[in-house]
Amino acid sequence: MKHKLPLLTLAVAVSTFAVPLLAHHGNAAYNYDKKIMVSGTVTEWIWANPHCWLKFDAKNDSGEVTHWIVEASAPPTISAQGWSHNSFKAGDQVTVTMIQVKNGQPIGRFEGDVILNDKPFPPHDNGSSSNPKGGPKP
Repeated sequence: MKHKLPLLTLAVAVSTFAVPLLAHHGNAAYNYDKKIMVSGTVTEWIWANPHCWLKFDAKNDSGEVTHWIVEASAPPTISAQGWSHNSFKAGDQVTVTMIQVKNGQPIGRFEGDVILNDKPFPPHDNGSSSNPKGGPKP
């Protein structure tokens, strides 16, 4: 019995402090009620954990450029769906379906089809979506 109390105390302490290590950012910043499509020119593709990021420039009706950044899932998740570290390169033309942050900033999360240089990306012919969020929500 003497040895059980210190072990129990240690187990509670470890589990209490380990839970925050598993925490992940929430999804509350995104407007899930409205998908948007934005077209532009890729400036950078960042292949990194815990998320990949696509940066691209889009012109509005007045010709002003907006710098967008769109979040994808982690490399292991999207690589299983045909994405890779060299999927996009500067100068590529993209049309991205995404959900935007609620505050209206040019930040989004992939949520649907992607058109890369006038072709569906990743290439698919089974009628499935190219949505890189096919795995668990981040």
